[in-house]
Amino acid sequence: MIPFLHVFGITIPTYGISVASAMLAAYFLLRADLTRRGIASNPKEGSAPDAESLIALPCLAGIAGAKLYHVLETPRDLFADPVHQIFSQFGFAWFGGMLAGVAAFVWLGRGIAKRSSAAGGRKITLLDLLDAGSPAAALGYALGRIGCFLSGDGDYGIPTSLPWGMSFPHGLVPTTQRVHPTPIYELIAGCLIAWLLWRMGARQLRARFLVDAPAPAGNSGSPICAAGDGLWLSPGAIFAAYLILTGLARFLVEFIRINPRSFLGMSNAQAASIVSVAAGLFLIWKLRRAPASRANA
Repeated sequence: MIPFLHVFGITIPTYGISVASAMLAAYFLLRADLTRRGIASNPKEGSAPDAESLIALPCLAGIAGAKLYHVLETPRDLFADPVHQIFSQFGFAWFGGMLAGVAAFVWLGRGIAKRSSAAGGRKITLLDLLDAGSPAAALGYALGRIGCFLSGDGDYGIPTSLPWGMSFPHGLVPTTQRVHPTPIYELIAGCLIAWLLWRMGARQLRARFLVDAPAPAGNSGSPICAAGDGLWLSPGAIFAAYLILTGLARFLVEFIRINPRSFLGMSNAQAASIVSVAAGLFLIWKLRRAPASRANA
């Protein structure tokens, strides 16, 4: 493993390089998604979002939230050495990062939605922005796991005899046993989720184009709606899928991680994953009720 790179006497953590690379990749993917949705920043339209602000602030908030969640998970260690625990460059929790990052994204998105309504142009909704940010969030998390793998920071799994088992003798949390390389599992899962969410976004936009286009003579319905999958093409559905899929992936991988069990025999990350999945299912329930609410209005 390579926890650090030494360049001209400067020590650079590989985890930090991976996080920076993940932020950059997420920025380009978010910018592409905003562009294809027609809501990318335009100098003539001050209400339109730009990918830079929608990535920078949530990422910084996510890093702070991940650190805060991690230190609060082990209050005994925090009180024993608060300065080291808070300012150490290691020790970040996925759920804290996601919670703080999403909260910052929502705060920015609400401001953008309000400005777009006041400007009188095309209305940009918070759900549209959350959908656009979901593939980028999944990809950023996946690439960030490369840093965990390179640094060998204890995010690996339990011992295994499988042929791809690996040891981390020079990691930050070393082990000579062959263990599950769980960061690689999460890298693969995150990339697959990002790809799936991107494809869902493409279908969502095609369906929106068909709905907005004039219907042919004698045909008053959309073929997309007739297929019965209108729910997953609604604004907010991609974000709901992101919450469910990422929560499910993390819940499953925790079974072979070395994290301690605390809540009903689950790790803290598994308990947080259940919250993520529940939030996604609740959003789907709200989306299912939305058409009926509009119909009864």
